[in-house]
Amino acid sequence: MAPRVLIAGISTRALAESAARAGYRVLAVDGFGDLDLRRVAEVRLARDARGRSSPGAAVRAARGARAEAVVYVANFENHPRAVRTLAAGRALWGNSPEVLERVRDPLLVAATLARHGLATPAVRAAAPRSGGGGGRSWLAKPRASGGGSGVVAWRPGRRAPRDAYFQERIAGVPGSIVFAADGRRAVPLGLSRLLAGERAFGAAGFRYCGSILLGRGDAAFAGDVRLCARAIALADTITRAFGLVGVNGIDFIARRGTPYPIEVNPRYTAAMELVERAYGLSIFDIHARACAGRLPAFDLAAARHAPRAIGKAILYARGNIVLPDTRPWLEDDSVRDISAPGQRCRRGQPICTIFAAGSDAAECRAALGRRAAALYAEIESHAPCARTA
Repeated sequence: MAPRVLIAGISTRALAESAARAGYRVLAVDGFGDLDLRRVAEVRLARDARGRSSPGAAVRAARGARAEAVVYVANFENHPRAVRTLAAGRALWGNSPEVLERVRDPLLVAATLARHGLATPAVRAAAPRSGGGGGRSWLAKPRASGGGSGVVAWRPGRRAPRDAYFQERIAGVPGSIVFAADGRRAVPLGLSRLLAGERAFGAAGFRYCGSILLGRGDAAFAGDVRLCARAIALADTITRAFGLVGVNGIDFIARRGTPYPIEVNPRYTAAMELVERAYGLSIFDIHARACAGRLPAFDLAAARHAPRAIGKAILYARGNIVLPDTRPWLEDDSVRDISAPGQRCRRGQPICTIFAAGSDAAECRAALGRRAAALYAEIESHAPCARTA
């Protein structure tokens, strides 16, 4: 009989689909319980008495669940104690709580990279002094950060957010590298352009709203080939320094062919679904094997040779709405994370995820924009989903 795995996090659908395709039986402890997740997994909702999802609620929902192994997704990386509780009596496929405590320390990561001679934004525990901190501009970021939530531009004289750290704001293009690791070595799996704060998808500020997986030489990044090589070196260094295992990601700002890392994500990331779609890999299988010390024989340079981009975007509600009958979306491979019919969504809440492809990032981004506009028109013009007060 296929192994039974527990996958826990705010949104587990993508990794649950990957696990199910790889032959695992899946129990998903999830904050949304979307329609497409329920097609591939047994689902327990991770919500508290107020209906909010959290790692604590996920741990409570997982109590008594039978599973040989447990895998976590966002935002468990910010809650090592919850990971320790979740994994009690089960094999943990992923980075240990001890690793999470170190690699999610932004000051330690920055100091480690600087010691290895790698470019990194300046990081401070306290607010810069009046005058902007040596002429730099800064971002205030929650220590328990994720998806750009709570990130704000900091200005001298502004009151510092509670439990925040301060990171130099680098001018450039946001991106990420995803990779598999065995604690000593990293195998790169994909290079992506990140989308954040785009109004076309109902996002604002620094909020993550999608990724575009790039082919070699895409104009989305200046000096793409050099950037990719340096991002791979970055992944190798972080893996060795912190002992990362399984699949991981590093978000960065690309500037003149150099990646300036802004966050390490020591778990499955949103861009990995694109890797699976584009390259035919089983991310869950790669994750399980890498946690056991077996890395894939994958050549990213060869995979990126074709000039093609594939992307995804999260659609957020642009107002308070009630969703129409979303069940037909289940038959559309370009739509995932499908909320239930009649569900009320407040402004800024996720509705679904969409996918598109193109010959390059610009064409892919345009296709995502058209798909988003069509879905918004369908949602907002349908009688049951008129905007609510």
